[in-house]
Amino acid sequence: MLLIQTNRDALLKPLQAVIGIVEKRHTLPILSNILLEKNGETLSVIATDLEIQITSTSTCQNDLPDFSITVAAKKLQDICRAFPETSQITLENDDARLQIKVGKSRFNLQTLPANDFPKLVLNGDVRSRIKVGQKNLRGLLNLVQYAMAQQDIRYYLNGLLLVVENNLLRVVSTDGHRLGMAYLTLENMEVSEGATHEIILPRKTVSELIKLLGDNDEEVIIEIGQNQASFSFGNIFLVSKIVEGKFPDYNRVIPSGYQNLILINRLLLLQSLQRASILSNEKFRGVRLVLTQNSLRIICNNNEQEEAQEEIEISYTGNPLDIGFNVNYLLDVLMNLNDESIALSFGDANSSGLFTVPGQESFKYVVMPMRI
Repeated sequence: MLLIQTNRDALLKPLQAVIGIVEKRHTLPILSNILLEKNGETLSVIATDLEIQITSTSTCQNDLPDFSITVAAKKLQDICRAFPETSQITLENDDARLQIKVGKSRFNLQTLPANDFPKLVLNGDVRSRIKVGQKNLRGLLNLVQYAMAQQDIRYYLNGLLLVVENNLLRVVSTDGHRLGMAYLTLENMEVSEGATHEIILPRKTVSELIKLLGDNDEEVIIEIGQNQASFSFGNIFLVSKIVEGKFPDYNRVIPSGYQNLILINRLLLLQSLQRASILSNEKFRGVRLVLTQNSLRIICNNNEQEEAQEEIEISYTGNPLDIGFNVNYLLDVLMNLNDESIALSFGDANSSGLFTVPGQESFKYVVMPMRI
């Protein structure tokens, strides 16, 4: 039975949007498949890993019957990518097999019943509804995503805290050694009266959003429920379960009242740290920042007694300070900011360092010191 005839990109582009969450090896074989659904002139491509579900749509011909079918995502993607952009693709269903025709080429793929595909059920419990530009949301997530934990036993750290309060959308991430916090002021919000809503998005959800969001001002509609969050933009609809757990009180972690402050060119500091880190200890990745009057020295040593030292002239009249950090934590923040200058604030050698952007209260990055 003929399912659809369409150009390659009408199938490939939505497929590429969802394939990032498809499991390559899973105990449930159907999770390696995507669900293809035709409803009128809309073709939906759906993928899920039981925690996240992404739907991407495109337009197809309306004169053929509607259908639902599941097929191996990676194989279908590889077949589509193997042909030129101008290729016409025909999909036919033949007794539990999907036949793909491109010119004189033929491919027969196994299918699994569409009714067995575990679609996430939308619970309809919307507590907050927010509209924000794609570029703004993507930039906000990028400011803090690198500080998420990766495989911490404290599972709630392996994600990103999203807070809706007082016309602000705030994001926070921490791995216990550093913390990033940023926020946006919003105009279009629908929040339960007097409520502050906090949810923890899984790491995978954050990564997929950053990949899918565009560099434009088109709206993203975010809906937050009790145990789900959804993001709708362009032809993408992403639904994610929420991580249960209590996120640490980030306000207690962010220091205030530091007297030792320097302003420095971000790229200059980044390049100096990158050069010095060549000779850092491969395991501990320590770097010393030595502050004296009008001077910042950056020092790295390794187990072979080798040393790298960089010196930068700065305007500084505070107390002399010798403080150590993991150099990767400093490089992460410097590479994910776009501002020309950055402000570094310190207490003493045993206190955390605070990174901010001059004139902006909406971003703070805190790094715990290390002994070197």
